[in-house]
This record gives sequence, C-alpha cells and structure tokens, in this order.
Amino acid sequence: MTRHAQRDRDSTLSRRTLVQGLAMAAGATVAGLGGARAQGSPQAGPVAPPSTVTSPPRDFGPGGAPTTYFWDPDIIAVDPSFNSLAQPNTAITRLHTGLLWAEGPAWSAQGRYLLWSDIPNNRQMRWSEDDGHVSVFRAPSNNSNGNSFDFQGRQLSCEHLTRRVVRYEHDGTATVLADNFGGKKLNSPNDVVAHPDGSYWFTDPPYGGMLYEGEPDVAGGPSNPAGRLNPRIGQPAGFVPGRRELPTNCYRIDPSGRVDLVVTEEQVPDPNGLCFSPDYKKLYVASTGKGPGDTGPGGKGEMFSFDVGTDNKLTNYKRFSDFMVDGVKCGPDGVRCDVNGNLWCSSNAGRAVGYSGVTIWSPDAKLIGRIRLPEVCGNVCFGGPKRNRLFMAASQSLYAVYTATQGAGPG
Repeated sequence: MTRHAQRDRDSTLSRRTLVQGLAMAAGATVAGLGGARAQGSPQAGPVAPPSTVTSPPRDFGPGGAPTTYFWDPDIIAVDPSFNSLAQPNTAITRLHTGLLWAEGPAWSAQGRYLLWSDIPNNRQMRWSEDDGHVSVFRAPSNNSNGNSFDFQGRQLSCEHLTRRVVRYEHDGTATVLADNFGGKKLNSPNDVVAHPDGSYWFTDPPYGGMLYEGEPDVAGGPSNPAGRLNPRIGQPAGFVPGRRELPTNCYRIDPSGRVDLVVTEEQVPDPNGLCFSPDYKKLYVASTGKGPGDTGPGGKGEMFSFDVGTDNKLTNYKRFSDFMVDGVKCGPDGVRCDVNGNLWCSSNAGRAVGYSGVTIWSPDAKLIGRIRLPEVCGNVCFGGPKRNRLFMAASQSLYAVYTATQGAGPG
C-alpha cells in the first residue's frame, strides 16, 4: 500500500469514528431531554382515566383479553380459608351489559339458563348456558325484582308494580302466592326463597314505590305525599295504583296459602335479600337503606340472622355483621349460601371504587374473601350445570365466575 493510500484509509476511519461518536452523543442527549421532559413537563395528549379496580384498566367484555394470572386479581382472599372456595385459573367475565338495573338472578337447573330482572325496563332477561345467547325472557314483568326456583323447578318472582309474589307453573300459567297481609296490600316484595316443607319466605320493603322501579303511591301516600306524581302514567288502561299500608316486614307463605308474619320492621327495617343456611336451621336477612316513604330511621346496610325452629318460629335474633370493610360500608343486598354455610353477599359500596362486588363471610361472620367489580352489585346466585358458577347482577351488567364450591338450595 502506498503512503497516499494509507493516509486516505486512516482519514476515512477517523471520519467514520467521529460520526459514530457524534450520533451516540446525540442519542444520549435526546434520551436525557426525554427523561427530563417526562419528569418535569406535562405529558402530551389526553390523560387516560384511572382504573376503577385494576391497573391498567381491564376489558371485561367477551372481546377483551383474558386474564393471564393464575388467580384473578379481583378475587381477593382476605383469609386463607377462602383459597379453598375460590377457583384458580379462572376469570371474572362480563356476560352481558346494557341494562338499567340488574337484579334477581336465578338458575334454572332443568332449562340450564339464568334469568334475571331488568327492573326499570320492566322485563326479565335470559342467558342460555349452551351458547351464551341473551334474550328477553318475559316482558312486561310487572317490574319484577327478586327471582328464584322452588324444589319443583317452578319460577318464583317478586313484582314491584303489582305488589305481589307469583309462581309460574309448568303449564305456563301464573299463580298469585301473596298480594296482601291481613287484607292490606303488600309494599313491593323484593326477594323470595323456597323451603323444603313447601313454604316460601319473602321480604317486603318499599323500594318499588317509586317511578324508576315500579309506581309511587296514590296521592297522599307515603311515597307521594304531595300528590304531584301520577302513578297511572305509562300504565295500561284500568291500572289501579296502590298505597303503602304495611310496615316493612318479612313473611312466610304456608303450603296452605296462609301468609304469616315472621320478621317485623322493628327487627329488620327495610328487609331485602334473604337466604337459608344449607340445613335450613338459620335464616339470614339483609337490611338495606331507607326506602321511599319510610318514616323511621330505615335500614343501615347490615345483615341479621335467626334460628329457625321446627315450628317455623324464629329465635336467637342477632346482627350478623355491619358489613364495614376497611372502613367502607359494603352494604348487602342479595345473598346466597354455599354448601359449607358461607354467605356470598352482593356489595353496594356506593362511590367507594374497588369495594363494590361481592363479600364472602364464614358462618361465624368472619370476612374471608371479596370479589371486586367495576359496578355496584345488586344480587347473586349460584348456577351452571354443576352449580359452581357465581352469577352477579351488577347495575348495568351481568357477571360470572367459577368457584370451587357449590350453591346450597335450588335457584
């Protein structure tokens, strides 16, 4: 190689080295400026809304990405005993949305479908287990709220508008089980459960006495004292509005058809969801918030329990829990027991994001687990072919998750 060629080669290498060094320095400078901007300057573009439950926000819909966690992050074991009830490697799923207020889920073991109420829309919905199809099951539904199935597989419904409890027979006819007590019209039956002896037990708060979920009282009634509301608007011709006449009690419908008072308003004001223990020796009744037309203090978001005697008399009345969790009131509404006697209660935590969903309690009133949902949950039930799937009617949506236990009792 000549001396000129060697000089040109050295010059080329020097220029190349210089360019590479400048590029690296420039990249470091840009990175440094970017880091400074990220730390000291506002982020460009719109800020994403915070997650209601998890971070980053998750899509619960059928098109959303599945969870990649062995345990769903929104199923929380408060106590180690809950690990034997929660099912690993399964995710909370939103099965349907677009409702106004979802309530009263009930599982038909024979039909293998879930039905529930969309109260303000005056209809009942059905989710079919075989293909996940959702359809309108019954409309109008008389603003039905709680639903259940008895031991013969017949549907039971609590109707706000007509202030009654009905049973749908296998031939398609409807039987009115109760619409009054002592000759006075019921308020707005809310939830109903069947007993092995053929009786039905139900709660009768006043929540249906408002425009959104039923119809207000006639002029001068407790939920329409000034008479400014017209309860006949939107109802069929000949509709006769009612008037609140009874306290908020719980009743038992005897197989003979007799209706007996079993829990008074003084014991459980504004009773809502109710269920029996697996052996039917205990009755649990939720006491929710103050209802329309209440003149007393109303419910306080608590649960009460009773011992059920062989004569159907209730004794040993006591408060089961005040449902305070981490200083947050997780007010119960609907409730179901599993086969071990644990209570699975819907949670209404209002604006306390992350505490609405489901709370799970041992028979001795110990909080053992929680299921977080991005919506207030109104009611729950166990279903599926093995009765090991928890369905949750929550505000505008229906959710479900598999569990490692089974629900006690039908529906």
